[in-house]
Amino acid sequence: MRLTLNQDELDFRAMVDAWVQRNLPDDLREMVRVGEHLTRKEFSRWCRILDANGWSVPAWPTEYGGTGWSPLRRHLFEEQLLLSGAPRNTAAGIAMLGPILIAFGTQEQKDRYLPPIRRGETYWAQGFSEPGSGSDLATLRTSAVRDGAHFVVNGHKIWTSYAQSSEMMFALVRTNPDAKPQSGISFLLIDMASPGVKVRPIRMVDGGTDLNEVFLDDVRVPVENLIGEVDRGWDYAKHLLGFERTGIAGVAATKQQFARLKRLMEARSVSDALRRKAARAEIDLLAMDALILRTLTENPASRPGPEASMLKIQGTRVRQNVQRLLMELAGVEGLRHAEDPGEAVDRDLQWLAANYLDSRKVSIYGGTNEIQANVVAKAVLGL
Repeated sequence: MRLTLNQDELDFRAMVDAWVQRNLPDDLREMVRVGEHLTRKEFSRWCRILDANGWSVPAWPTEYGGTGWSPLRRHLFEEQLLLSGAPRNTAAGIAMLGPILIAFGTQEQKDRYLPPIRRGETYWAQGFSEPGSGSDLATLRTSAVRDGAHFVVNGHKIWTSYAQSSEMMFALVRTNPDAKPQSGISFLLIDMASPGVKVRPIRMVDGGTDLNEVFLDDVRVPVENLIGEVDRGWDYAKHLLGFERTGIAGVAATKQQFARLKRLMEARSVSDALRRKAARAEIDLLAMDALILRTLTENPASRPGPEASMLKIQGTRVRQNVQRLLMELAGVEGLRHAEDPGEAVDRDLQWLAANYLDSRKVSIYGGTNEIQANVVAKAVLGL
C-alpha cells in the first residue's frame, strides 16, 4: 500500500499552489481563512476563474471540459486548492449532476446543461430528501404523472441545499406507485422558475439558510427533462450518491481547518490536553489519507463503492472533531456569533461558532452515518 507521493506528484501540488497564490482574489482568501460563509456569488466567481484555466470540472471527461487527470491527480488537485486557501467547491451540478448527465443523459441534455454548470453560470439543487424519506429514500412520495409532453409533479422536498439561489433542481420522483419502492422512481430536471415551485428557506442553528423546503404543486416538467429511462431513477441515484458521500467526507476541508487550528494554537497558550487531542486528530487525518491513496491507486478506474461509505463515516467524525477542538481552543470567545451585535469580535474567532454548529449536520445528510455503517457491514463484511 502506497503511503507517500512521488516527486512528480509533489511537483504537481507545488504548481497548483503557485497558481492559487497568483489567481485567488484577496477577499476570497480572507473569507476562507476565517471560515466566513461564502454566497452563490463568491462560489460562481471562483468557478469562473478555475474555468478560465480549464480546472473547474477536473473529474469530467475532456470532451466536456475535464482535465483527463487520473483519480489520484484529481484528488491531489482538489486537496491542494483548499490547502492553498481556496474555497471548497459545493456546486451540486459539478460534483453530482454532471457525472450523471455524462453517463446517462442524452446528447441534447449534455449540450444544454453541462457548459453553464462548468462555467458556474447555473446552480442546481438536489431534490432527494422528503419529510419522512431521508435515509430511507426509497419511500419518497413526490409524484410525477405523464400528461402528454409533460410530467405533472406534486410533492414536498426538504433539506434542499442552496435551493433559494439555484436555477434548476435534479429530483427523484415516483412515476409508478404500484412498483416496488426502488423500481418506480424516475430522475427529472426541474426548472425552479416553473409555476407551482415554492422555496421556503429553513433557518438553521448556525444562523444560515442554505437548507430549504421545496413545494411542488402541479409543476409541469417537459418529458425531455427525464434522465435515462422511466422508473430507473434509483439506479442513477445510487451512482450519484457514491460521489456525494466521497465529497461529504471532506478530508481536504478538514485538513484546511486543521491547519487553521495549528495556526491558532501557535499564537495562544494551549494546554497539554488540547495538544494531545490535536495530535490524535492529525493521526486520524493521516489514516484517512492512507485509505484514500490505497483506494485511488488500487482501483483507479472504478467509481466510488463501499469505501465511499467508509470515508463518509470517518471523514465526518474527524471533521466534527476538528471543529470541536477549534471551539475548545477559543473558549468563551468562540461563542460569539459573527452576526452578534455589540463589541468587535476577534476576526480569527468570529465564525467559529457558526462553523462548529454547521458541522453537526454532516454526519446526517447524504445518508446518516448509521445507514452508512449498514452499507459497509453488508458490502464489505457480508453481514
